[in-house]
Amino acid sequence: MRSSRDPEHAELSHLINACQLEGKDILEIGCGDGKFIRQYTQFPRKITGIDPEVEDLITAVQSDSKNNIRVRYLQAEGEHLPFTAHASDIAIFASSL
Repeated sequence: MRSSRDPEHAELSHLINACQLEGKDILEIGCGDGKFIRQYTQFPRKITGIDPEVEDLITAVQSDSKNNIRVRYLQAEGEHLPFTAHASDIAIFASSL
């Protein structure tokens, strides 16, 4: 999937080179509408995206359902994660500030 935010996939390439994503449980903090998540869904075992903005999460769910992508989205803030410690193997916090 071609991203308008990262058309050359530099961000995705860096993530793939820096982290072993295959078979991992990934948490993306500040996932927004899921555009970045949709670029790497083929690698991890499970992906959870959190964002405080409900409208963005609704957009993410709608887009994912059209493309048969399975991601768990939750409304939450990075400062108050709704998980126990070590619930994910990798946490991604990209372009959220």
